[in-house]
Amino acid sequence: MAMSLCDDTLLCNFTKCRTKLSGFAWVTACSHIFCDQHGSGEFSRSPAICPACSSALSGKLDIVRTELSPSEEYKAMVLAGLRPDIILDISARAMAFWSYQVHQEHMYQEYNMSRAEAQLKQMEKVLTQQNHSRELELSAMRGEITSLKKVMEEYKRKYSEVSERLMERNRQYQKLQGLYDSLRLRNMVVGVGERDMLLQPGHHSFKSVTDEKRKEAQRE
Repeated sequence: MAMSLCDDTLLCNFTKCRTKLSGFAWVTACSHIFCDQHGSGEFSRSPAICPACSSALSGKLDIVRTELSPSEEYKAMVLAGLRPDIILDISARAMAFWSYQVHQEHMYQEYNMSRAEAQLKQMEKVLTQQNHSRELELSAMRGEITSLKKVMEEYKRKYSEVSERLMERNRQYQKLQGLYDSLRLRNMVVGVGERDMLLQPGHHSFKSVTDEKRKEAQRE
């Protein structure tokens, strides 16, 4: 959330911290402010370097540890005895420091917003490409399914034709089988009838009559 001049709390300028300041804070001549924890750690080294802008802080008053909520006694005495122009100058510089912090925070938030929007656009682009790829894949799959359906229909048609031909051949076979059985039965009946005739008394074959006539001629 962007800061405004009426905000009553600044944020630590240490990038990895950015916590709301309270208690004590470290203020630099390059118009940056840090929480007590990171200020104590960073400015304990020599030479001191600003973690925000890498400025060298070698002056005696380039770094000041200040109390953010001073007592009423302190506020009553800190500027006491100073000329009005000095008081106004100090106040103007303090207000400029505060305005700079608000402006920097505003710029930082805009930068983060710009990065977030760029990332969002990139994600939308990737998502659009992925959706397009999936649509192409789905379209290809639909085409394959349609082709497979046509192949299945062709197989069904061929299977139906083969089945009809097989049924027709089966009918022909059954018809031929019936004819064969009828002929075999007829032949069996004829054979039995002829055998019965040969076995009847007084029945002589043509050969027997001829033999008898031949015997009679020899006797004469």
